[in-house]
Amino acid sequence: MEKALKQQPSNCIKVVIFGPESTGKTTLSRQLAKHYNTLWVPEFAREYLQEKWNKQQKICEPEDLLPIAIGQIKLENELAQKTDSVLICDTDLLETKVYSEAYYSGTCDLVLNKYAIENTYDLYFLTYIDTPWEPDDLRDKPNERERMFKAFKNALKTYNKPYVLLKGSEEKRLKKAIEEIDKLLEKQQ
Repeated sequence: MEKALKQQPSNCIKVVIFGPESTGKTTLSRQLAKHYNTLWVPEFAREYLQEKWNKQQKICEPEDLLPIAIGQIKLENELAQKTDSVLICDTDLLETKVYSEAYYSGTCDLVLNKYAIENTYDLYFLTYIDTPWEPDDLRDKPNERERMFKAFKNALKTYNKPYVLLKGSEEKRLKKAIEEIDKLLEKQQ
C-alpha cells in the first residue's frame, strides 16, 4: 500500500494547484499546461466521486480516500515520466488530507497522512475564494469557503510547503503563475 502512495523520481518541475472547491484550479491547470505545452494531472477524485454519485447518489465516504489517493499518485507518477519540463498537478495528497480532516472530524488515514506530508513539489499555487461559486453534484460547502481556505493555507504553512497565493481574475492568476513557473525554469537551466 505504501508504495502506491509514494512519488517516483522524475526530472520535471512539479507544481500543484491547491485550494478549496470552486476556486478555478482545473481551469488554471489547463491554461498552464497549454501555455507550457506540457501535461497536467487531472483531479482523480472528481472522476471517481462523480461515477460513485451517478451510480449510487452517494458522496465521498472515508473508505473512498485511499483509492482516491492511490489513483491520484498513480496518474501523477505516470505523467511525470512523460515530461522533462513542468508538470501541472490539479491537486495532490495534501489536498486529500485537508479534505479528510475537514469532513471526518479531524482524522486522516495514517499512510495517506505520511505521504501527503512526505511527497514533494517545487511550488504550490494556493487559489483564493474570490471566484464565483459554481455548484455541481460534488461541491457542497458554499457557505464554508473561508473556513476551507484557512484549512488549506494552514496545511501549507504547517508542513512548510513553498506556495504563492493566487487572487483575482483568471488572467491575473494565470499571469502570476506563469511568472513564478518561469522563475523555477530559469533556476533549472
